[in-house]
Amino acid sequence: MPDRPKVTMELLSLVFSLPQLVAKDEGYFDDEGVEVEFVTKDYARAGISPLEDHELLSSFGSTKSHFESGEASLYRACEWGQIRRTQDTTVGGRVVSKRAAVNGQAIMVRGDHPATHPQDLAGVTVAVNFHHGSHYVALQTLEGFLPREEISVAHYGGPQVRFEALRDGTVEAAALMEPWITLAEKQGYKILAEAFYVGAEIASPQVDEETYARINRAVVRAVATINEDPRPYLHHLTAEIPPELGTVEPHEIPLGRLRYVDPAPYPQAQFQRTFDWMVSWGLVEDSNSFDSVVHNLVHV
Repeated sequence: MPDRPKVTMELLSLVFSLPQLVAKDEGYFDDEGVEVEFVTKDYARAGISPLEDHELLSSFGSTKSHFESGEASLYRACEWGQIRRTQDTTVGGRVVSKRAAVNGQAIMVRGDHPATHPQDLAGVTVAVNFHHGSHYVALQTLEGFLPREEISVAHYGGPQVRFEALRDGTVEAAALMEPWITLAEKQGYKILAEAFYVGAEIASPQVDEETYARINRAVVRAVATINEDPRPYLHHLTAEIPPELGTVEPHEIPLGRLRYVDPAPYPQAQFQRTFDWMVSWGLVEDSNSFDSVVHNLVHV
């Protein structure tokens, strides 16, 4: 292994990668002797697709995946999506740990919508991004209130696209994360349900255990820094919002929605519970297994 290995991470919504951004800002990766670069994956402005079309869409999205092209070797997202990505990957990606971010998404409607609670969404389409957290958390949250045949989600794309569709009345409800929840609340929108969920990180086979250990030590330091005071770093999140849609200041984001913990191994019992649920919805092939999906690089 080189003395100073280089690792490129693919990023989506930054609320899920804040510890990595802080580790970069504060020089924690440098302290561990590892060079980290970020590449941002663009969200496609997807054509609207209903739930039954989910099998037609790659879990890596319809725009270029830096992970699948080999330009990035680490990618973090929700645990459901990562299980699916190990099925879709062409470069041998495997789940190597639970991620540090335990953040949430909220199912929201406009302020003038008559819905007041989740049961009011029976038969109402919720805008999500297929095979990402908004997709799975919407299904898993709503089935606590509704029979599956009354749950309707559709693929719209990334959080900005979903927010704009909600604003414009193209869709009646949308699943959003921060800073979009705060932006929507500032504009009078209502939360009907909100849930927190764990995520995971996938890595290509080129990431060895020692390099990942260096990265993980830096991330653990960053988690401690964030948990002391996240405000100096929330500009990373608020900068995602184009000025024409409104503004959110770092102090306006509720700290209770920002939950960061030390990365940990992805345990078999948790995998099995999540995997069985995904199979029940037809979201992953039942031929997968813990051994084919997970290769933990973080150990207790």
